[in-house]
Amino acid sequence: MTDFEVGEAVAPGSPYFALHTLGWRAFQDLCATVLRRLWGQSLVAFADSNDAGRDGAFYGNWSREPGLDSASDVPEGPFVLQCKHIKSANATLPPSMLSEEFDKVSGLVGSGLCGTYVLMTNARVTGASEAAIRGRLIECGVAHPLIFDGQWISDAIAMHRELRMFVPRVYGLGDLSQIIDERAYEQARVLLAPVMDQVSSFVATSAYRKAVQALTDHGFVLLLGEPAVGKSAIALMLAVAAADAWGCLPIKARSSEEIVRHWNPLVADQFFWVDDAFGVVRYEERRTEEWSRDLPQIMSAVSLGARVVLTSRTYIYREARPLLKEYSYPLLHEQQVVVDVADIAMSERRQIVYNHLAAGDQPMEVRSRMKPLLEFAAQVEPFRPEAARRLGLRAFTRNLAIDPESLASFMANPSSFLDDIYSQLGADGQAALALVYISSSRGLPSTLRLTVSQRELVDRMGATMGGIGGALQALAGTFLRRETSDDHLQTSTFRHPTLREGFASWFARQDHLMDAVLAGTDDDALLSDTDCLLATDRERGGTSLRIPPPLYDAVAKRLAAMFREWPNGSCWTGDATHYLVHESSDEMLRAYISVDPDLPERLADFDALASFVPEPRLLARFHSAGLLSERHRRLAVERMAYLAISALDTAWLADEPWKVLLTEEDRLELYAHVREVLVPMLDTAVEESWGEDAFWRDGEYWRGTKDARRAGRIWDALNAYRDAFTRLGEGRTADLFAEAARLSQDRFGETEPNHSEAAGRGRPPQAIDPEIPDSPRSTFSDLDE
Repeated sequence: MTDFEVGEAVAPGSPYFALHTLGWRAFQDLCATVLRRLWGQSLVAFADSNDAGRDGAFYGNWSREPGLDSASDVPEGPFVLQCKHIKSANATLPPSMLSEEFDKVSGLVGSGLCGTYVLMTNARVTGASEAAIRGRLIECGVAHPLIFDGQWISDAIAMHRELRMFVPRVYGLGDLSQIIDERAYEQARVLLAPVMDQVSSFVATSAYRKAVQALTDHGFVLLLGEPAVGKSAIALMLAVAAADAWGCLPIKARSSEEIVRHWNPLVADQFFWVDDAFGVVRYEERRTEEWSRDLPQIMSAVSLGARVVLTSRTYIYREARPLLKEYSYPLLHEQQVVVDVADIAMSERRQIVYNHLAAGDQPMEVRSRMKPLLEFAAQVEPFRPEAARRLGLRAFTRNLAIDPESLASFMANPSSFLDDIYSQLGADGQAALALVYISSSRGLPSTLRLTVSQRELVDRMGATMGGIGGALQALAGTFLRRETSDDHLQTSTFRHPTLREGFASWFARQDHLMDAVLAGTDDDALLSDTDCLLATDRERGGTSLRIPPPLYDAVAKRLAAMFREWPNGSCWTGDATHYLVHESSDEMLRAYISVDPDLPERLADFDALASFVPEPRLLARFHSAGLLSERHRRLAVERMAYLAISALDTAWLADEPWKVLLTEEDRLELYAHVREVLVPMLDTAVEESWGEDAFWRDGEYWRGTKDARRAGRIWDALNAYRDAFTRLGEGRTADLFAEAARLSQDRFGETEPNHSEAAGRGRPPQAIDPEIPDSPRSTFSDLDE
């Protein structure tokens, strides 16, 4: 066979990848990527394919690009690529299997389409077979026959990191120790162990390729999309690819604070991945405040070579975005690092469905019955890769009728099928999922040490401890995932947030369990996974566990305990405030005030910046519910008036809480206060607002940040006052603020580094791979072979 120059293999021995487990379409995509990435060739599918329902073919004009591997004896001119995939391990390709292809080659040569014929197969090709195939091709008029078997392709995968990055599924087809170095291998193994099935079924979508490009060019990417569209799967593959291609140490962090803590400025290449950065199933204010605080340090790490990947549901990010100012987060303004994961091409959808059916545990007869309907399943809107995964597993499809209507409902509304599934689980399985649900976000430890309340819940559900242990094992891989933390503690968590949400919907209807559930739920899960809303409050089902009104008093006591340290930096206060503002009915607020009547007094003593602290929002919520006294409202207004001067705090101009808390008379008084007190001392106010304690309660908020962040905040405030007085018709006052903003910008300048041109980039890839052309052959044709 023809050899070509490649880089050195990382580990000794001949690598092997289970290429036979790929479908014909995925193997064809792999071959086309080899030609593009290794040899720089452009190719298109045959418009009129006569492959008799077998494998597709491509053609193009061979070009010799400098700097790329090339078959040394191939001249420029027309070429044809033929892919032969055999779904059998250790298969050998005999010349007889190519008889139909030989019949076509003469026509291709006569049409001027084939000077070089490239045959790629996952099978073995013996020396005798190669000679026979080559001879037949030459007889048909081919000037340059090239034949590459499965071992050649495995060698190419092992030797070319860039190739693996663009076909990341290969990480799940072989021994990672043969393709990446020992340090990166250990890190990748830890990441991949609980989710190997995700790797082996992964499809490199256009969203994935855009994310690779953003990570290469900028060192940062934000993956957005609705639930179950594949954000975490893409982030996982980016982590493995970064460990391989760049030698990055991948760290799956839980928060911005963990990134700051783990980042080592002496290590050039680190990879950080944070799932659900701003909230798991709903916006979490505390998390976003932490990101706002830590982003300058994180972006400095990116500028020095670190790589960061965040994921977020789109609707959560919309709520978080106002807190992430552009002068702190310039990359988001560029829109070059924000990737919409839900944008999945039809050919990619087909391959996702195929891969999950091929990797699943459906019997062959079920695959055969499904096969005629899978094209239809790939076209269902909205398309969710997680639904395709469940379609491949018997645990989720026991009662699924295999007809177009049922399949469409399953793909578009996968949660609607979960209720029956959870109801059919035995008591031990239900109790196991219940314990995982009420545990903290870190998961249920494998060494079960239950509280008295949790044991009572288990007893009420009719389960046993021994049975729960077995159920946790049985549910792993379908409903649950086993993970190992940094401290080597093994835990069980829901495999996907939508599985957790579906369980919440089922759990909420078990009225006889709710008091035990509440007692056994830890504070973290209480704040993130429950609500105290009524059916009339909003139309939102299935995202959290709804607490019934008779238990509001118990919830109020739990929340009051979280507020006791207020305002001394308790980590719970932001989330507890959010819970009362957004997850509580008026009846729940009344229950809270009866338990903690002094809270409004404490809330009125908030700090700047009022846009970022939670107290005004909760005060406004109490006011809307008719539970805030006039005295407490006036205290809040007076506090805002003080901060408007001392900290250049402009929250009162536009923030939603102040539309509720301020009367028209209050607002006019605030304008007069700013005009009479702030304007005469603008220079002094700007100078003093640079003090670290002037506009945030926690002195460490600004530690390690760049001066540009403060300059940007001050400049924004001055311009906000300018615009406000312009709207009020007071042009002279507005001009004074405009002049102050200009002088402030001239004085402090722009000192933030340009994160979009982060140091140490310039590594491959240089361009996003185009989508492989479509083929007339069905993607699902060999699914039941």
